[in-house]
Amino acid sequence: MVLLAISGGSAIAAQAGDEKAGYWWYAPKPDQQEPPESAPPAKPLIPAMKELASWPPARISKLIAEQRDYAATVLTVDAVADFWRLEDFARRKARAFAGLTQIAMLQHPELNSRSANPMVGDARSQLLKEKDDQRRSYLKAQAGSFALVMFSRASCGYCRIQWPIVQRFREEMGWQVTEMDLDRRPDLAARYGVEVTPTTMIIRRASAQRMVIASGVEAYPAITQMAYQAVRLLSGDIRAEQFMTAPGEEGGFFDALANGPLSAASAASTQAVAPLERAQP
Repeated sequence: MVLLAISGGSAIAAQAGDEKAGYWWYAPKPDQQEPPESAPPAKPLIPAMKELASWPPARISKLIAEQRDYAATVLTVDAVADFWRLEDFARRKARAFAGLTQIAMLQHPELNSRSANPMVGDARSQLLKEKDDQRRSYLKAQAGSFALVMFSRASCGYCRIQWPIVQRFREEMGWQVTEMDLDRRPDLAARYGVEVTPTTMIIRRASAQRMVIASGVEAYPAITQMAYQAVRLLSGDIRAEQFMTAPGEEGGFFDALANGPLSAASAASTQAVAPLERAQP
């Protein structure tokens, strides 16, 4: 007997004694067997708390997850209680770490942001005033080298909100400020890469340097802050990594490129070890 199977428009003949099987020979499909049920998780071994205290956090977290899965599967009071005992242990360990952190911050104030950024109301107000004064003084001194341009459209309602804010910058900083209507000058959109209006941009005079400082409506303090950072960057006073470094923060806690306490600690460690190394024969 000859069995015929059609595959891709061609006939394939096979003898009845052949052992070929499969879809193209119309062999019966194997029964779809249900996947075996997963075995319940094994009961985790919880060590004594003294031993558990020496475990690293990742290992403790793994044990807690295993106990949670086990308790949620067997649903017994003892299993659930063991899970919450582990959670309580983790909470206490975290609190101990927080306590040691407070001591470390007191003994090493260079690691504490409050040394450079006080949270007390009067001190913070004084700090913000000093930074604002430095920004204003710096921007006024740069009035002859930079200009501010706001790109707008006649159909842009937000532009009518942003323009008085930009004009305030001109009045207080003494800069040249210009509004460019993209409906009248559509070529400027492609030239300066402007897709959103209003867009406020810093332009350096007699130079191709420019930088967007606001897309959409921005409040006056934000315009002033971004203008200050942009001018410093375009002038080479800071690098891109220091763009979030505020006035007076150069070389300090918030300066990304400053030599931090880790460098000082490494240097101190090297100095302490060096005499021992020289003393060896």
